[in-house]
Amino acid sequence: MRTWAIKGRPAALALALLMVLSGCSAMLEREYQSVEPHVRLSVAEDDSSAVWAESYSELQGAILAQVKTHQEVGVIRLKNWKGDVEEQLTRACDEISHSDPLGSYAVDRIQHSFTRMVSYYEATITIDFRRTAEQIAAVTTVTGSGAIRAELVDALDGFVTETAFQINYFDETQDADYIRGLIREAYYDLPAAALGMPAVEVQLYPDQGSRRVVEVLLTYPEDPKALQSKRVQLETAATDLAEPYRSGGLEETALAGALYDVLRETCVPAADGGATAYHALVEGKADSEGMALAYKELCDLTGLECRIVEGALGEEPRFWTIVTLEEGSRHLDPSGESALLTDAQMAQAGYTWPEGEYPVCGEAVISSEENAEN
Repeated sequence: MRTWAIKGRPAALALALLMVLSGCSAMLEREYQSVEPHVRLSVAEDDSSAVWAESYSELQGAILAQVKTHQEVGVIRLKNWKGDVEEQLTRACDEISHSDPLGSYAVDRIQHSFTRMVSYYEATITIDFRRTAEQIAAVTTVTGSGAIRAELVDALDGFVTETAFQINYFDETQDADYIRGLIREAYYDLPAAALGMPAVEVQLYPDQGSRRVVEVLLTYPEDPKALQSKRVQLETAATDLAEPYRSGGLEETALAGALYDVLRETCVPAADGGATAYHALVEGKADSEGMALAYKELCDLTGLECRIVEGALGEEPRFWTIVTLEEGSRHLDPSGESALLTDAQMAQAGYTWPEGEYPVCGEAVISSEENAEN
């Protein structure tokens, strides 16, 4: 039987080899053992699911590739290997599962075993995943606050309940509170989708380091399908109101006033009203937050640059807008008077806000009568 196991050689050749070896059983056994691994190697080379690694970095890369493809069991052949195989396999598996951003996010546990061959080691890597293949594939890589914010805008705009992305240059200021702040900013930039601030849960993987995966879970006040339906109604109502002003015939100052007028004809500002543009433009009653969102939606549709301000009027929380005009930025409170005011005039009227977070509003171009009133 050993004759046929020796790489499939013809019987006559095998018998001649046995005669050269003088019938020594020990030498026969060594010859058999030196040939049998070669058969296994040939089979392994035909196995397209296995990969080669000749350095520690290549070993890490092979394990990470297994994570990215959500492969539960993989085979890695360690060729020309230097050092303690057991120690390096253990260290590589630990680093991928605890220190690598994607591994920390996707993996629950990585186990390994290995077999010594003649000229290489064959390692079997077994991964227990806590994420699906779809979740892993959906992780994108972003760089910079603008790209992070864009990811969050996309999630809120589509009423997505879960998103994850990898940041490769994560500094100490970009913690979970920083991500929550960007979500809040993005929410007020999307008046048509701002139909109730979602509850936000942020997880960072791993706990420290300059490279992290950020997982964001969003729980909306209503089912996303119901929110989509409301959005359609809101956009229809807003488009109908804005349509007469989309031709570009009005100067920016006149357009800002016209949009204020059409909003106040449609909605009654009330402290007990709803806090979304849907409440303002569809139901006709909204608080200062809902009025500000509705005004921004009308501005967005007519090309007037507008930003929502979150501050206070006296002791009460208050939302209003800053619009950008040819003469500069101006405050306009859709729940108050239609005057376009400077920072100084707003402060004189009792408004307060984190000034460093918003554009500076200089001297207003308004009449002396309006200036006296404000």
